[in-house]
Amino acid sequence: MGKNIVEKIMESHLVSGKLKEGSLIGVRVDQVYTQDATGTMTWLEFEAIGLDRVRVPLAVSYVDHNMLQSNFMNADDHLFLRTAAARFGAYFSRPGNGICHQVHLERFAAPGLIALGTDSHTPTGGGIGMIAIGVGGLEAASVMAGMPFEFTMPKVVRINLLGKLRRPYVTAMDVILTLLKMLSVKGGVGKIFEYGGSGVKDLSVTERATITNMGAELGATTSIFPSDENTLRFLKAQGRQHQWIPLEADEDAEYAEIIEIDLSEIQPMIAQPHSPDNVVPVKDIKETKVHQVCIGSCTNSSYKMMKTVSSILRGRTVHEDVTLFINPGSKQVYEMLAHEGDIENMIAAGARILESACGPCIGMGGAPGSGQVSIRSYNRNFKGRSGTKDAFVYLASPVVCALTAIKGEIVDPFETDISVEEINEPESFKINDNMLISPKKDKDIKIIKGPNIKEVPVKEPLENTIHAQVLLKLGDNITTDDILPAGTQVLPYRSNIPEISKFTFKNLDENFYERAMNAKSKGGGIIVGGENYGQGSSREHAAIAPMYLGIKAVIAKSFARIHRANLINFGILPLIFVNPEDYEKVEQGDILKIIDLISGVKGSQKYVIFNESKDSSFEVYSNLNDREKELILNGGLLPYVRKKVSQ
Repeated sequence: MGKNIVEKIMESHLVSGKLKEGSLIGVRVDQVYTQDATGTMTWLEFEAIGLDRVRVPLAVSYVDHNMLQSNFMNADDHLFLRTAAARFGAYFSRPGNGICHQVHLERFAAPGLIALGTDSHTPTGGGIGMIAIGVGGLEAASVMAGMPFEFTMPKVVRINLLGKLRRPYVTAMDVILTLLKMLSVKGGVGKIFEYGGSGVKDLSVTERATITNMGAELGATTSIFPSDENTLRFLKAQGRQHQWIPLEADEDAEYAEIIEIDLSEIQPMIAQPHSPDNVVPVKDIKETKVHQVCIGSCTNSSYKMMKTVSSILRGRTVHEDVTLFINPGSKQVYEMLAHEGDIENMIAAGARILESACGPCIGMGGAPGSGQVSIRSYNRNFKGRSGTKDAFVYLASPVVCALTAIKGEIVDPFETDISVEEINEPESFKINDNMLISPKKDKDIKIIKGPNIKEVPVKEPLENTIHAQVLLKLGDNITTDDILPAGTQVLPYRSNIPEISKFTFKNLDENFYERAMNAKSKGGGIIVGGENYGQGSSREHAAIAPMYLGIKAVIAKSFARIHRANLINFGILPLIFVNPEDYEKVEQGDILKIIDLISGVKGSQKYVIFNESKDSSFEVYSNLNDREKELILNGGLLPYVRKKVSQ
């Protein structure tokens, strides 16, 4: 039997387990990278493990999320990250060098490798033919300490692409929005999407990366494309052709499922508020008035897309009712656009040019006005993520966004009098790595920590009985933004858990922190959620902060992959309703009791929860693999790794 691409890469990196769907496997990792919003904790955690140097071939610390320096805290964190990278042997990407996923694709990602990143959009690297998976910071720290990456082998689903896009009006963004419409934000849970078919040849590496980037919104573990002549062309343009290898599935490879998409039938699509899967054709909502447009981010800021935007704006003026923000994804792209006159076109049209960073995508500046409509070429439009709770955020291609900025209303590219140029990727990119600091050999470098940087909190081992109050009951698709928001007010505290924990669930319940602190001394708290609890960002703070506040367990109908892993990594027990209808029988304020937890985790993983407030009971289960059982019993991943590396 032939092998698919995922099997070929996994097999070459396998260190434990059998490469079988649903089995626990361990793989050797080639690259690990962090970004600053999650990286501060990752490097504090790595330091707490107690090793002198990273034990992976390549590690990179990026600064791209928390760039606004309105006080000392962000600047202090940037210095900490730079000195930690120097001390432990990692590259450091300085502020202004660009968004981690875009820069990593340009300068480090290569076909056939396995990479982990402390950001949910790490699968961007799948566009170049590598397995790239988003994880929590502590997981990344453990792998940098030399541990294999252990996880349950997902299903591999083939996305068979046929035909060609109707360029320049239809883009890669429309492909992934079409998939989101078909499958929903839960459609990729427990799956890896492997793209193939004749249509793949029509897509450049950066277009493929747009698709794999937003595969995270499907809930997928990752997504991957073959490595072919287009991959070689991109690597050659980056001066890295020596890293190319051909990689494709065997003709008789098997898949758990096959989905077929004809690229020639795809039309311009748009995600409506407040979910990336609330997708309709652009033509269905054309002429909707818009107040703000944002173009860029890690999803759509390639040279090709930015040049296309420039061609649309050239000689025109942004509509008087619209504010247009543009954030090129990397210094490389920014520098080339500036050299070739495209930044001039954008500025002349009235665009506000931001630095190469995440920016408005994570609510870091660029918040819309009250009740305003913002259309963005970004990857998420969760309610409040933009920084404005009552804003209406839409997601669309850079082409649709640029046309909309000119017209002041949502535009169907096929129905406009504005011409759109077809732009190709360059034969060579401008290579200027002066914002990348190479690893240092000196092990005596001092790590500099500002006063806002605190130590990593560690949970005690699992107690045999949980007797706690339901502090919050939530619905379906609760995001990590809901659990612990991002934005200018919150992110500066990312290396200070006692302070950042004050923002836990703040957008949903202003009084949660006070209730949690009060319950902490009385046995702690429990959270109840619906389907897909914890979707979105990989931020482990959404698990660390609840752990710090005394949350013992989360009971839900189902969990998003990365957040579930983060809960386990910090010793919070993720429990699933045996009967989903029992969700209706639990209310906020109920006192729940769970007994015999230790034997339950080691044994059947089924538990009876007694609701003392209602004099009733219901069943839950924990479906932990063998490694996860050990983590929960020990109080999380940090104690587990300390024990392993000291052996």
